[in-house]
Amino acid sequence: MRIQLTCLGKGLLLGLCLAMLLTLLTACGGQKQNTSNLLPSNKDEERIVNLFSPMEKTDPNAENVARSATDKTVIMAEERLGVSVAYITYTAENSQDKTYDDVALDRARNNMDDLYLLNPDTIKKLGEEGYLADLSGLSNAQNLRDVVLAANVIDGKLVAVPQEVVAYGLFINKDIFDECKLTLPETPEEFLECCRVLKENGYETPVGANRWWLETFVLAQGFADLYNGDDTEAQIAALNSGELKYSELLRPGFEFLQEMIDNGYIDPEKALQSEAIEGEGADFLAQKTPIVMAYWGAANTETAYGATDFEMVVIGFPSHRGQMPVMPMTGFGVGANAEHFDDAMATLDVLVSDEALQVYAETNRVISPSKNVSVECVPALKPLNDRIEENIYVLGANANMNLEQWGNTCLIVRMLLGGATVDECMAEFDRLQAETLDN
Repeated sequence: MRIQLTCLGKGLLLGLCLAMLLTLLTACGGQKQNTSNLLPSNKDEERIVNLFSPMEKTDPNAENVARSATDKTVIMAEERLGVSVAYITYTAENSQDKTYDDVALDRARNNMDDLYLLNPDTIKKLGEEGYLADLSGLSNAQNLRDVVLAANVIDGKLVAVPQEVVAYGLFINKDIFDECKLTLPETPEEFLECCRVLKENGYETPVGANRWWLETFVLAQGFADLYNGDDTEAQIAALNSGELKYSELLRPGFEFLQEMIDNGYIDPEKALQSEAIEGEGADFLAQKTPIVMAYWGAANTETAYGATDFEMVVIGFPSHRGQMPVMPMTGFGVGANAEHFDDAMATLDVLVSDEALQVYAETNRVISPSKNVSVECVPALKPLNDRIEENIYVLGANANMNLEQWGNTCLIVRMLLGGATVDECMAEFDRLQAETLDN
């Protein structure tokens, strides 16, 4: 999750990284262990750092094989520190399996690994429970953007650091919009009108959705003023005290989604069962579905939407303030009681160094969490990037809010998809907020 200015796709790292490779953003299912990356050496002398993540590492001994951006930076750490990073991975096969987040929580609470790649809701839970180490002492922490700190500082401790700032947006088939004489929507009303016209022109389901990312519409509309007004701190304080209710801010977004369901602009039954990109990606690429939602890195990845047969453009989600990027925060955390604590901290320090983040950003062409690193985005991302450069965005995760937003909003949106009313969804937000006030 940004944010980052970087999902677990299947679990919001359904976002990460949200913009790492697609496998990084789609998390949740059968567990696999891969030790093929361990450097050949005497077992008694090996210094191993165990990394739990939703991706798998390429064979480090293979030649002429393109490595993922993260692999490149991990190799930097291995060579610089003399450690071997062993990946432990988990990927869900379907919506009935445990999510990546569930498995990550269990492993971290039981001190099973050293490094963890985590979604924003998991970061918040583990950070508040004391299972994540304070990373503020890392030599490269001083280079982080303020938005990264806002998302990941809990009780005065920096508990996670991403390799990219994940930004979510609407991926639009510009060719279809041009054929239907549609302009890119700014407001919820304009977006709904686009859907109406698209449906009249034969596109049965204008918006492809999955069980992870519809909360982006809700957060964009509900928090547009909070993050782009003059009283952000005061509003967050009011939410934390109960003076302001989350349900008051988020109701318009849920009513918007309900209208989309009622008019057939999204398929709630399919969305409730679909994994990120796998559920709607084929129809978008085949030009049957004009609109999908995804994270920044999906526009660069050929296994996602980086090689379309049509002109694609990525914009922010509709809000009364115009197109609004949504940025959740994913990141790496170190177990507070990790078996290989010192080596894990040193490894992460290399991974988030400006040198490593430059390699990562250039490989994946993403927004870096470092203030000192930047790369040009692909043309399709320019509208989304322009808004972010203007400091116009909504955070999908904020550690300063007592109630975690990204995961909870995702789950309550699923209630709506499953047939709950908007009032019932708002009552659930009120219940969760009251619960945080009691703790």
